[in-house]
Amino acid sequence: MAKGPYNYSKLLGRLREKGITQEELARKIGLNPSTLNIKLKSKSDFSQTEIRMICEVLGIPLEEIPAYFFVR
Repeated sequence: MAKGPYNYSKLLGRLREKGITQEELARKIGLNPSTLNIKLKSKSDFSQTEIRMICEVLGIPLEEIPAYFFVR
């Protein structure tokens, strides 16, 4: 499978829909805002725990994780 950055545009759209800033999301899941920003720029991977917590905060059903986190 080809390597490359993930596209988090759907995840960023969900943040906007919910009216949550990246800084607020970072605080809610226990990340430094700059660390979250690095992950959203696909320069570092999200852990499984982080993905689950983001889904909880944003109301993303677990079966939709691939559409939000694993799109290239």
